Amino acid sequence: MIHAQFDQSARQQLALRAFEAKTRRDLSWQQLADAAGLSVAFVTAAVLGQHPLPEGAADAVAELLGLDEDAALLLQTVPLRGSIPGGVPTDPTIYRFYEMLQVYGTTLKALVHEQLGDGIISAINFRLDVRTVKDPDGGHRAVITLDGKYLPTKPF
Repeated sequence: MIHAQFDQSARQQLALRAFEAKTRRDLSWQQLADAAGLSVAFVTAAVLGQHPLPEGAADAVAELLGLDEDAALLLQTVPLRGSIPGGVPTDPTIYRFYEMLQVYGTTLKALVHEQLGDGIISAINFRLDVRTVKDPDGGHRAVITLDGKYLPTKPF
């Protein structure tokens, strides 16, 4: 049976324990994803309390992290989503995403609606990918792909 959280505290506490175990065991997010058999973005979000993991994936992640059966069960619950408390984010990396949406949000909306029509891009039927490429001017660039299913608005 699927169970849903009504409060963020249990998953937040588990996220802290999981992150401590990941650090102590010197594991990467990719190693956890490989054990789960799911994408690194999805597993990272799940361990940080934003998605439920399927039973087998939850068991594999919990085992790799040295977490108990209760933790594996909690990893399977549907969380109360949202990892950024109200107000403007203060973490510099998260703030830059906020800034990008402040600057380009209306542009993204205009282009999505012009190309696809009135509707939304799903964050449920969604894929996220982060990779690094060399910058021709030196250093590196982050390529972040947000791939969500388009859901048109339906008049009723």
